[in-house]
Amino acid sequence: MASLPKKVAERLASGIKRFQPILAAAKARDVGEADTVTIIKDMLAEVFGYDKYSEVTSEFSIRGTYCDLATKIDGVLQTLIEVKAIGLDLKEQHVKQAVDYAANQGVDWVLLTNGIVWRIYHLVFAKPIDQELVVDIDFLALNPRSEHDIELLYLWCKEGWQRSVLGEYHTQKQALSRFFVGAMLQTDPVLEVIRRELRRVSPDVRIDIEQIKTVLLNEVIKRDVFEGDKADDARKKIARAASKALRASNNRSENKEQADGATTPLGA
Repeated sequence: MASLPKKVAERLASGIKRFQPILAAAKARDVGEADTVTIIKDMLAEVFGYDKYSEVTSEFSIRGTYCDLATKIDGVLQTLIEVKAIGLDLKEQHVKQAVDYAANQGVDWVLLTNGIVWRIYHLVFAKPIDQELVVDIDFLALNPRSEHDIELLYLWCKEGWQRSVLGEYHTQKQALSRFFVGAMLQTDPVLEVIRRELRRVSPDVRIDIEQIKTVLLNEVIKRDVFEGDKADDARKKIARAASKALRASNNRSENKEQADGATTPLGA
């Protein structure tokens, strides 16, 4: 993650201290959705650094219906925010509506919150549209002295957004997902390494890559890891990365050959 500016870190720590008692009191009073929205708007400004007059929009209209809030930076829609009353437990159906709104606008990110729980989702533009939970924060559980907790909040604050830290965090999380690891285990280079190590243990046994792959898929990896849209997407991304690396390697070889040819004396 990009280094966190000191002033931003101090603002985030101060924001935790200020809003934890406010949220706890609001939950004890079981305030409704409208009052929760008021608290969220203050948090967007005082904790996350957005200008609540120019960068936070209320009741964002989408095809005749509304999302509670939206954030904009330099006039560009960034995230749609679905707010629920502070005492309401957040459920899957709550984010579905916001995801539909975001898909209609071509927005990649959705935030679902009741003030205490903040869940940031990344849209997956497949058929049907899906969402992936990237960040899940319990604001009341945050420690203002914890570097990890401050960095979690930085992911979604204005300065973090401008430095693309949320996108980088999402990419890293994807690379370590079970779908990516499962897809990587099925690639020929990894299977070849496993085959070599198995032959070292059992030198007299004939083992080929397909046998290893069959064991992995049938006995080692859970079925949901290598089946479905997320597994397919992981395989495609790994294949594209491998193809890109191969092209880059070929280009370097060609450039080296051309450079060597240019420096070879005539008649050599």
